[in-house]
Amino acid sequence: MSPHPDREQDADPLRAAAETMRAVRERCVWSQRITHRDLVPYLIEESHEVIDAVEDGSRADLREELGDLLWQVLFHSAIAAQDEDDPFDIDDVARTLTEKMVRRHPHVFADAVATTPEEVLVHWNAAKAAEKRARTSVLDGVPRGMPSLALAQKLLGRAAGAGVGTAAQDAAQEPSSEAELGDALLALVATARSHGWDAERALRERLRVLEDEVRAAESVG
Repeated sequence: MSPHPDREQDADPLRAAAETMRAVRERCVWSQRITHRDLVPYLIEESHEVIDAVEDGSRADLREELGDLLWQVLFHSAIAAQDEDDPFDIDDVARTLTEKMVRRHPHVFADAVATTPEEVLVHWNAAKAAEKRARTSVLDGVPRGMPSLALAQKLLGRAAGAGVGTAAQDAAQEPSSEAELGDALLALVATARSHGWDAERALRERLRVLEDEVRAAESVG
């Protein structure tokens, strides 16, 4: 029997996709050997393809690339379901997600009030802080595998929350638009290139210093 008959697919396309993935995991000799770690490069690639579709693709491109990204979630869930020590499946993933999103939107699912985006963020951050009470630093939970610019933006936000500023922030000339920001960033990379410097390494090394500054401030506080 097909893992995704038309009737089932029409009634619940997400369930049909999950069942398709389960069948692939069980019957495809390549898929059977794949681990969570093996999938990481594919997850990164598919994420970037979604970004490309958002920024420079058609609606059809975006629909297809979102599907490819969803396949990665289903694949990881199918692998997790076969774990002998701590199995979970896509239903567990979805259930955990729903519970978290309900907690973080008390203005939607409870009696909290939020009439502005800023008030929504207050509720979101309060719920997130309550979930992460075991964390000892504002830097905990920041994924170090992020692209360096995205990591810099994330760490600067966490540093500000810890009351840590940077000389770069104080000295920076602020562009008036994202286009001007792009020009400024490209100019900095051109400067690095002309001096034979590694722009990626320079930023990541500065971010390590920023992390040390934040942790030092936290230890004093």
